[in-house]
Amino acid sequence: MGLALTLAGATFLLAVIWGAPLIELMRRLRLGKNIRIDGPATHAAKMGTPAMGGILIVAWTVLVSLVVNVVQFVQALEIAESVVIPLGVLVAYSILGGIDDYQGFRLRPGEGMRARVKLAVQLVIALIAAVLLYWQVNDRHGWVAVPTVPVLIDIGLLYIPAAVIVITGSANAVNLTDGLDGLAGLIAATAFVAYGIIAFLQDQQFLVVFSFIVIGATFGFLWYNAKPAQMFMGDVGAQALGAALGVLALMTNQWLIFPVIIAIPVATELSTTLQVLYFRATGGKRLFKMAPLHHHFELIGWSETQIVQRWWLIAMLTAMIGIALALV
Repeated sequence: MGLALTLAGATFLLAVIWGAPLIELMRRLRLGKNIRIDGPATHAAKMGTPAMGGILIVAWTVLVSLVVNVVQFVQALEIAESVVIPLGVLVAYSILGGIDDYQGFRLRPGEGMRARVKLAVQLVIALIAAVLLYWQVNDRHGWVAVPTVPVLIDIGLLYIPAAVIVITGSANAVNLTDGLDGLAGLIAATAFVAYGIIAFLQDQQFLVVFSFIVIGATFGFLWYNAKPAQMFMGDVGAQALGAALGVLALMTNQWLIFPVIIAIPVATELSTTLQVLYFRATGGKRLFKMAPLHHHFELIGWSETQIVQRWWLIAMLTAMIGIALALV
């Protein structure tokens, strides 16, 4: 844990130092935010804010992780398996998110990659990760921890579709949460703290180190994402963080409690789904004033700062509940 915390601090400093040059680069490349016409009017001022800041998180997570683990990658296959899969998923979803972001700037302004195409690629990446987790990390078994049950339960090949759902669902849930200054970063970092602690309690030291490297990089990003944001995370960061969180949940076998730990992203994704279904079922009526859920609360009078702080308080509470469930 001492090493993990030290690396988190070092990664934070590196991200803060290189954040300003990244912002300037994105401005020169005109990688600025497109604001939804039907979105909250208060968001109009955010038009043009650099919107691929997640690169800062992913780049420093990868660089620091590689430097720390390069010797272990060569010497021990088990260690490589423990780090390469979450790192690989982080990078793969980041590349997909980056393509989505870029298309939203250049090819399909304000829209990005077509939803069906993006989901198909997400599922393919998640399936590869799920198969690797099943055959390599979990010793040819699909294990799951159930609160109050003293032993792990083997669900066999059902583990693979379950893992695909966890990874893909988490990537999209965190991505939808990325709508207010500081929100997605704070929520994701809190969840990484929870799984870092769970991994520490299970003596999965390399997952602990990975978790806190991500936390340090995310905190560095949040230095520039605090309201008023100088840059936004974008899909390049949000999808990557969500997918990596899903992998951590699976590698600790504590994925049944995952919806509790990421309750805010789950509620956000659920609100969007319910809004669409209700709209279609009622011929145009809305269940919420606007989806995702944080926009609904903006429109009923909550300030952006109030929503972010209250959502973060809830996230910390659900993270503590999740850790407690992992201990029973």
